Amino acid sequence: MPDTDFFSRVKDVVARIPAGKVTTYGAIAEFCGIRSSARTVGWVLNSLKGSNLPCHRVVNRTGALTGKFHFDDPFLMESLLRSEGIEFGQDERVILERHFWKPE
Repeated sequence: MPDTDFFSRVKDVVARIPAGKVTTYGAIAEFCGIRSSARTVGWVLNSLKGSNLPCHRVVNRTGALTGKFHFDDPFLMESLLRSEGIEFGQDERVILERHFWKPE
């Protein structure tokens, strides 16, 4: 289980991701001070299931929707992102060059 400070920092970052943007597990981990903890960020997000946080705006480093199976419907994540104007390439990954948001 991650320490509560890390958990809180992840929640704070996720809450700030603007609509129409995505960030990555690794970008959140780096911002929270533990660059090698991208998997732990994923664990934290999974524990937030059912919260009002925009967890759907977190993708992997290549833009793939690796968290989609943690939603009640595996198509919900993509649907939510598309409703915010997020574009996907032919490889079904978010076009990070257009939609990436770096936590600062």
